Parts: sequence; structure tokens; C-alpha cells
Amino acid sequence: MGGPLTGVKVIDVTTNISGPTLTMILADLGAEIIKIERPDVGDDARGMGPFMDGEGVYFLHINRNKQSVVIDLKKNEGKQIIYDLVQTADVFVENFRLGKADKLGLGYESLKKLNPALIYCSLTAYGQNGPLSKRPGYDAIAQADSGIIGINGAEGAEIARVPVSILDQGSAMWGAVGILSALLHKQNTGEGQHVTTSLYETGVFWSGYHMLSYLATGSEPKKNGAGHTAFAPYGAFHASDTYIMIGISNNSLFSRLCEVLGKKDWLVDPRFHDNRNRVVNQSALKEEIENILQLKTADEWVQALAVSGVPSSKVKKYQR
Repeated sequence: MGGPLTGVKVIDVTTNISGPTLTMILADLGAEIIKIERPDVGDDARGMGPFMDGEGVYFLHINRNKQSVVIDLKKNEGKQIIYDLVQTADVFVENFRLGKADKLGLGYESLKKLNPALIYCSLTAYGQNGPLSKRPGYDAIAQADSGIIGINGAEGAEIARVPVSILDQGSAMWGAVGILSALLHKQNTGEGQHVTTSLYETGVFWSGYHMLSYLATGSEPKKNGAGHTAFAPYGAFHASDTYIMIGISNNSLFSRLCEVLGKKDWLVDPRFHDNRNRVVNQSALKEEIENILQLKTADEWVQALAVSGVPSSKVKKYQR
């Protein structure tokens, strides 16, 4: 059985991470993806190592279920092929720097004339409007600009980006949601739409809690490592052999944790009896928890916590 987007044709002229992730989502839902690649070099992600069977793993990860074709978009013959494809397409996706699609003759207004029902998605670094809109950008740049890098990691540690492409792939998710909404609108009205999203807007949304925190307190959000500003105990705790993550967000879970650790007296300890006090005294609480965790391995504690319904996990690496 095909997916819910079976029969939907998508013309994909994207490259790198954000756009190909978006079209991968559509492909996984059953859409037909015609991926346009440049002569000689193809998608930049093909050259992003390490490599598996001669292809970059970045490319392999986000380009499944697609049909690739080489077309030179700078030549009239290449543009004409795109124009022919667009006339029977449902969706067109591009992640050029703002303005480049128009220069190539592939902007929304141009393609809309060929197919008024076309859903056209633009995924950029900084959006379609505003003083930053024409700036180039990558995931790490938008992480820095939206404040994410400023709060990532631990106090005193070297500046570090989040080591996954959260804004590339986050903006891809927003783009996919927008396209799905536009497909529904098209089903009801027959009209196409221009869907837009960006890395920067995604970063601002992801860090919205910290921005509101600043407005509420006037204090710069602090780096918390694996911890949390709003909950305690919440973070990485060292067992006898390695770290485990424990997440406690309410008194019920804290009660279960106390039972597993054999520390029911913490429930009446004024330092720990509610979340607000636990946050204030989280350093002392972490020290006491780790003193107990030293008695068993991470696997043993995770199993015991799971039986009691306490969210936890051993901090894992990719090598087994």
C-alpha cells in the first residue's frame, strides 16, 4: 500500500541538508520526488564524508526514495525541462539563497504562471523579508544568530554548536507541515500557495522558552550542560561505571525516584519536597543522588528505575 502522498509529484532542486530532508519526509509519505542535480558535482552532500560505497553519508541519510536527474539550470534547455515538469507537478521545493531562484527564472511568480495550482516551497537561511533576508547561512550560523549556541553546553566550557543539524532538519519539518497544509488547501480550493520557512525562524522558535525566561526575569539564561533550568533532578548522574540521564518533572516522579534510591526522607526534606526548592538546591541533590548511584552500574539503575516508571537512560555512544 502506498503512503498518503501517493500520486503527489514533487520537483526538488534543493541541496545540502535542509531541502533534501524536507523532500525525504514527503518521499517517506509516498510522494514521487524528482531530484534535480547539477552536472559533474551533483548535490553538495554527495561530497560530505565519511563515505559509504562512494557516497557521503549525509547524502545517503536524507535522499532515499528519490529519482535523481542531472539538469543544468543555468542553460535554457535545462530551464525548459523544469518548466515542462512543473506543468504536471504538485509541489516545487527550493532552498536557494534568497533571490537566486528568481534570477534563474524559477521563482514562484514565474512557475505559478505555468501551473496556478502549484505549491511552491522556499527554504532559506533568514526568511523572505527583513534586514537579514539576503544573508547566506548554514545550520551553525543560524544556531549562533538565534542564541542556541550561546546557551549550549556547560558553563566554562568551550563554545559548541548542537552537534546535529537541528535547524536544517527542523526547518525541513516546518516546510513539510506547510506543504501538507497547502495540499489540503489545494484539495479544497484548487489553488496553489507559496510556503516559506527558514533556519533562523526555526532557531528562534526552538529557543523561545529561554527568550521568555529572559523577559520574565531580566537574567541571561545560563548554560546547563545536561541539566535543566526548570526541573530537578534532571540531567546526567554518574553511576559506578558511567552516566545515566534521569528526568524528574513533578513530585510524583520524585517520589518514585526516592523509593528506588531508598531515600523517602527526601520527600519531607525542606530542600527537596517540591520542584521549586529542588531547583534551588539541585547541586546538593545531585551530589546526594550520585553518592547512592555509585553502588550499582548504570544498567542496573536504569532497569530499577524503569520498573518504577522513572524516566531514565544510560548515556550511550554509537559503538556497542
